[in-house]
Amino acid sequence: MEGIEALMRHLYVFPLVGAVLGLIFGAVAYLGMQALPPTLAAVLVLVAIYRVCGINHIDGLADFGDGVTAHGTLEKKLQAMKDVNLGTGGGVFIALILIAMFSLLTNLDQSVLPLALVAAEVTAKQSMIAFASFSAPMQKGLGQMMIQKAGIHHFVLGLLISSLVCLALLGLLGLAMLIAGVVSSLYLVLVSRRNFGGGSGDGLGAANEIARAVSLAAALALAGVLPWMLW
Repeated sequence: MEGIEALMRHLYVFPLVGAVLGLIFGAVAYLGMQALPPTLAAVLVLVAIYRVCGINHIDGLADFGDGVTAHGTLEKKLQAMKDVNLGTGGGVFIALILIAMFSLLTNLDQSVLPLALVAAEVTAKQSMIAFASFSAPMQKGLGQMMIQKAGIHHFVLGLLISSLVCLALLGLLGLAMLIAGVVSSLYLVLVSRRNFGGGSGDGLGAANEIARAVSLAAALALAGVLPWMLW
């Protein structure tokens, strides 16, 4: 617990963790593209993401989806989110995020994809900080601890680090990816507040998964518009 509490006091380092993870995924993508068709290379990257990161975040997305799509009172929505069984809403959320990721990985230009994966993972981690910083805690657990410890200074420091990394990687395109991902997490803050009264660990997982996909979507949409090479 001492190590966890120390980490929670330095949440702004999350984007650096994302950069390390992104380098792994970018390397997998680069090597996969040399030997495999784009579709199989995309599957390989997805396997790498969930092999290295585990399924906690996408499990949070599923629980978040179950809660958001549940009908009824706030109590019923919370009960649906906490239910250990996967509901239809959670299944749809998982399916959509995996389909979106597969499509994005397949269609992104091969010259951009490895660096875009690094920027996307940095964005995903900064988006978790954003969700935590602007949410009110609502249940016990590591998610509650992160939300309690997160403050505006964590968000600002993390955003500065993320901006520098994304700018160094992909120039204005990298910054656009970061902005898109963070905006998606701030929208999730509103969704979580409206449906559950605050934020939770499941919301943090959802912010991570959605921001990764949204940032890659921004890369795909804007790669031909914004300059992405600083040299």
